[in-house]
Order: sequence, then C-alpha cells, then structure tokens
Amino acid sequence: MKVMIIVTHLLGSGHLSRAATLARAFQTAGHNTTLVSGGGPAPHICLGDLSVVHLMPIRSDGTNFSRLLDMTGAPVTDKLRRHRSQQLTNVLENLRPDVLITELYPFGRRNLAEEFLLLLETAQGMARRPLILCSIRDILTPPSKPEKVHRTEEVIHSFYYGVLVHSDPARVPLDISWPVTDPLRARLHYTGFVTPTAPEPKARTVSQPVVLVSGGGGSVGRPVYRTAIAAAARMPEKTWHILVGGIKAADELADLVPLIRSENVILEPARPDFRQLLMSAETSVSMAGYNTVLDLLQTGVPSVLVPFDDGSEVEQTLRARALAQTGGFEVLTASRLTPEALEVAVRSAAISGGPRPITESGMEGARRTVDIVETLAERVWHSSIGTP
Repeated sequence: MKVMIIVTHLLGSGHLSRAATLARAFQTAGHNTTLVSGGGPAPHICLGDLSVVHLMPIRSDGTNFSRLLDMTGAPVTDKLRRHRSQQLTNVLENLRPDVLITELYPFGRRNLAEEFLLLLETAQGMARRPLILCSIRDILTPPSKPEKVHRTEEVIHSFYYGVLVHSDPARVPLDISWPVTDPLRARLHYTGFVTPTAPEPKARTVSQPVVLVSGGGGSVGRPVYRTAIAAAARMPEKTWHILVGGIKAADELADLVPLIRSENVILEPARPDFRQLLMSAETSVSMAGYNTVLDLLQTGVPSVLVPFDDGSEVEQTLRARALAQTGGFEVLTASRLTPEALEVAVRSAAISGGPRPITESGMEGARRTVDIVETLAERVWHSSIGTP
C-alpha cells in the first residue's frame, strides 16, 4: 500500500514524534509511506530514512492555538494558508495514496480546517478514493462547545472510514476527554499505545545518581528548567541533567546558564537519545505529554510529573492523575512548583517508588495500527462495497 500521513505540530513535538513512529511502522511492514509535516523544525526527532515532505511551517502563539504564526513570528497570512493548501493537494495528487491518515484533525487543528477540508474533498473525488482515517492520542483537549463535537462528527461521517485511537480502552478510554456518541464509537479502533521499542541503557560518565529533567520538544518548559537548577543546589549528591527543547532552545540555554550556582548541573539541548538516558537515570522530572509518559512506563524510572496546564490545557493533568494511581509517580502541579517542593518530590519518587516494573502490555500500538489499517483496507477494497 501507499500510505500518506499528515501531521502539524504547533507547540511541542509530540504529534510529530508519534506520527513518525507510525510512518516507520508502515515502512517496516513494507508499505510505501510518506510523512507530511506542517510544523516547525524538530531536530531532536530522528526521522531517519523516512520519506518526509515539509509544508511551509507554522506554529502557535504559545498556548494560543487560535493565533498561528510563521517561523519569523509574524501572523500567518491568507497567502501562506493558500500555499500550504496547494502543497498538500499537490502531494496527494502526486502520491495517489491507498491510505490517507490525518493526525488529530478533525478532533483538533480546527484553525487549519480549510487546508484539511480541501485535501479531503480532493481525496474523495479521486477515481480510486483512498481509505481515509484519523489518528488521535489517548486524551484530547475536551471540546469547549457542543458545536465543536457536532462539527467533528459531521466531518468524520462525511469523509472518514474510521478513527485510530492510540490508547488502551481499559486504561484510558477516549470518553475521559471527549463525548463519544454511539455513531462515533462504531468508528473507533483502539490500537494500544504508539511508542518505539524499549530502549537500551545509555552508559553514564558520572558516578552520582542522575536526575534527568526534560520539558518535551516545545518551548513551554522554562518553569521546570529554572526550578530544577535551583533544586540542584539543594541536592549536591545528585547530578541534574537538564535537556532543553523547543525551537528557541539556544536562547533558553543562554538565559539558563547564568542561573547555575552548583557544579552538579549538566545543561544541554534536547537529545535524540533521551529514552536511552532515561534507562540509566535514578529519577525523571518531566511534563506529562503522551510520548514522555510512554517513555517513562517503558523504562520504569521513578518520576516526578509537572503537567503542563497553561491556558485551557487539561490533557496532561488528566494523564498525570491517571498515572498517580500507580507507584513511582509523583505529581507536582505548576502552581506548587518551587525548588523546595521539587526536592521533596524527587526524594519521594526515588525512595518510595524505586524502579517500577517496566510496562510492556499495550505498547505495541504502532504495529497494531498497521495490522488494523491492513484489515480495513482488505475489508473495503475486496468487499462488494468497492472502493471507500
């Protein structure tokens, strides 16, 4: 099959990372796969030998997802929107994929509805219409208005054959964050969690226990980084390895260096071997994004979660609360984030939690996604119904 996956990450890089993992799984299974990325640069995401098409990149204005900016920080113009729409349809018409997967839309990225709808209408009008699917994570941003739910289901009903939910319904059903109606439930396909295979440990050059601090691939980790630097001075017996992410990582690093008052701090940009570093850390301090949480479950490292909750964001808080019910996780809300509180949380996670059993069940979501899509394609194209 020819598979086309479209993703636009606006703040962090989790959406791109998950889409890349899916693309790699399809490629490994022998399918001709193209990943179309509409977000900004994410050098710490290893795309390897994937076939990637980059649209003119855009990003959100911080947590204001209704205001889109280009990479210079200027508001996105109608001309740029038209250019992106044309790029997308050109890729579609050139590839003529058998399977078209949109990441998040129409459950999110509604401010990009114009380009997605043009893409979907173009796909629907093809002589051999692709199997159109939506790919979403475990927890969505809950809709603020009933109209958003209604419009989402309208788009699903008009264009989509199914929705791939990258979660385990026994642990995190979609109903936790989104009102699932009976018609929508009939189109859901739970895949399990999408994550790469478990990493191998990374050898350390320091003899002290390591606290690995990360803020994801976005530009919202500043409070965590700064608090960690201050907490490190209170815990000289541990090495604090702080990884700074986001497109402005270099500027952030320059601002953080003068704050360091102790010799037990390693400060550097986010690294592609983050998961390997986790394997040899005593404790992790991070936000509670989808990919990070799966890394923590796979590596078993005791963890302090500081869920991102600026603006109307509740996704990470919901995820952190679910994890708090298991051992080895401490949750520290942003409003309580102080050096003293972080010190207490790190000590508590390391002592009371200890290394957790590594979670393997439900982590084969990438392979299961390929299996599900292959089955759906077989069902549609070789049934009496004909092409989707």
